Amino acid sequence: MSLPILYISSPNTALIFQLHKFVYPVVHGFITMKSSCINGKVFEWSIVSRRSCFRAGVRYYVRGIDSEGHPANYVETEQIVQYNSAKASFVQTRGSIPFYWSQRPNLKYKPKPQISKTVNHLDGFQRHFDSQIILYGRQVILNLINQKGSEKPLELAFDKMVTNLGNGMIKYIAFDFHKECSRMRWHRLQILLDMVAEMQDEFGYFLVEADGKVLLHQEGTFRSNCMDCLDRTNVIQSMLAQRALQSQLRRMGVLHIGQQIEEQTDFGKMYKNAWADNADACSKQYAGTGALKTDFTRTGKRTQWGLLMDGWNSMIRYYKNNFSDGYRQDSIDLFLGNYAVDESDWNTPLREPKDWKFLTLPIVMVVAFSMCIICLLMAGDTWTETLAYVLFWGTASVVTGGLILFNGLDFVDAPKLVQKEKLD
Repeated sequence: MSLPILYISSPNTALIFQLHKFVYPVVHGFITMKSSCINGKVFEWSIVSRRSCFRAGVRYYVRGIDSEGHPANYVETEQIVQYNSAKASFVQTRGSIPFYWSQRPNLKYKPKPQISKTVNHLDGFQRHFDSQIILYGRQVILNLINQKGSEKPLELAFDKMVTNLGNGMIKYIAFDFHKECSRMRWHRLQILLDMVAEMQDEFGYFLVEADGKVLLHQEGTFRSNCMDCLDRTNVIQSMLAQRALQSQLRRMGVLHIGQQIEEQTDFGKMYKNAWADNADACSKQYAGTGALKTDFTRTGKRTQWGLLMDGWNSMIRYYKNNFSDGYRQDSIDLFLGNYAVDESDWNTPLREPKDWKFLTLPIVMVVAFSMCIICLLMAGDTWTETLAYVLFWGTASVVTGGLILFNGLDFVDAPKLVQKEKLD
């Protein structure tokens, strides 16, 4: 891309100023560039994840697609390799399940997903995949969500949409990630890689020689998704990218025939860490914390420490998704111009007062729970008296907590600037 140039005319001469010092490109996503050496041959490789500015937002407040077919948390990830001026790249995409559904936070750990019953899903669904086919060619959908429980209706609806669309350019593959990899059986991810190996070989990758001659084009992409398009998705994308990289390095002459990337210990560690960093960056932008399951991405193994860190990140996600994401969503909508500020109107939605329940019920619950603990620690004169106090204050705290959960939507930090219809 050429730099902008400003021409200033004067009676004597035309002064040309390049404005590149004043132009700052904004890339929301992730980028890393590394230099590595295998078999004495130095090559450069990069990972670039580009997040879409359409239907942008945070985890629970932006799901599904909009009327133009733009999905939430859509990310195009490109892996680029350069050796002796020859270049190769492999592109993948991720994005929310592309029909109209929502999952509003309500203080529950996992709010139940809701599929809209008042819209024509197929219109937006078709627009999404029409644009994907124009941009990338054939599509292989890797749907990694659970095929039971609250996620099952989404998987069934996704499968039905692809069937109803009847487009031969799209192939749908459902892989229950959690079921297949339960009880630390992460080696079973190879099942999915074997399923798509032939298709990945057909898609190929982009390859251009040092003299600019294009030898190969990538003929299609894998579109991966789980519920958030973060944790499970990044694990699968990193494995597909590694398989493509091995083929590229062999074609370029960096790897010998039959030589495996897994055998390159130093490079493998650097490569896995880069993909884990990519997972963390994309996750922080959408869910508020680093990604889960990155111990597997970094080391190739699932560990007890990794499970512990996943639990910690899950707790932080719970807090942020319920009590701070509304502010983040408002910030994003302001930055992207989804909400236009009226300077003459001081009655902004940000000044809406909280309902009385917002402060009253939590205070009552905290006081009741505190009194329950005090009664346990400072026993009364008799056992029955202590039990009566504990039962009274314990019941009060439980009942108040139940009321808070029942009215969960009133307690979460919801966005105020953009109407809910626009976010659904």
